[in-house]
Amino acid sequence: PPRRRTPAPASLRLPAGVHAGLGHDAVGTSAAHGERILARLPRAGCVFADGERWWWIVPSGSDIGVAWPFGTHYVVGDPSWTRPRPAGGPAGPRLVHGPDGGSPYTAPLPLYFVVCHLAGVPPRWSTASPSEPGAPSSD
Repeated sequence: PPRRRTPAPASLRLPAGVHAGLGHDAVGTSAAHGERILARLPRAGCVFADGERWWWIVPSGSDIGVAWPFGTHYVVGDPSWTRPRPAGGPAGPRLVHGPDGGSPYTAPLPLYFVVCHLAGVPPRWSTASPSEPGAPSSD
């Protein structure tokens, strides 16, 4: 089935002093897998959590050529992530892991392999661009 672009989680704010020079997207995984994923990665960037998901900051375009497993949500960077929250609104996702260094990014390929392993599916990728025939798609 074609990939669904999930609406971005509200108010993901990168910590002060962290620069996302490559743009940023987010990969949403189940909260139940969050700690296991973090423990298996060699390095992690900014990770946010809300009640249902952990959101891993990855460089823009980290969905090109890979099929993220069912249940994983890939969100293309959205200016609403940096807008002020409405007064009295929900607090939004909280930062649960700061970056290991000055980069906000979790390397997308190690994240992808760990997520596929936990989902019990083999990794799938293609060198075709998303619009070309044969390009993978997921949920």
